[in-house]
Amino acid sequence: MASHPELDHRSGPRYLAALEVRAEWDETDGTHVVTEGTTENIGPEGTLVHLPRRLPQVGGRVKLEVHDPEGKPLLVVTEVLRIERNPGYPLAALQLLAQSDEWKGMIWEPAAPRVAPPPPAEGEGEGASEEDEESEEDQ
Repeated sequence: MASHPELDHRSGPRYLAALEVRAEWDETDGTHVVTEGTTENIGPEGTLVHLPRRLPQVGGRVKLEVHDPEGKPLLVVTEVLRIERNPGYPLAALQLLAQSDEWKGMIWEPAAPRVAPPPPAEGEGEGASEEDEESEEDQ
């Protein structure tokens, strides 16, 4: 049986981040839903959100208000790509339909992990290395 690798259509890395969100959408019966949740991970063009009370329909539009790490809100319009109906932890994968530059600057880039550079090794940066000295002696 031939295997078919899954295609990953992500546009960049996803970062783990728990930011508060407020989601709004209209159900097919006309009911307007407003619920709150948190992000699970954040990508450059979307997010996976935990919505504990209710999930939108796949293919539907969701107005999402996300608060950056400083608490400043950003309102974006998204499309539901998939949902996970886990009774203990329901999730919705949302893709941005606009405002990706603002999203990247306010939400995605600040969520990136920050890694401090390692301290210099002992003796580094103090002049020529032993290898340099040996090669000079050989000449």
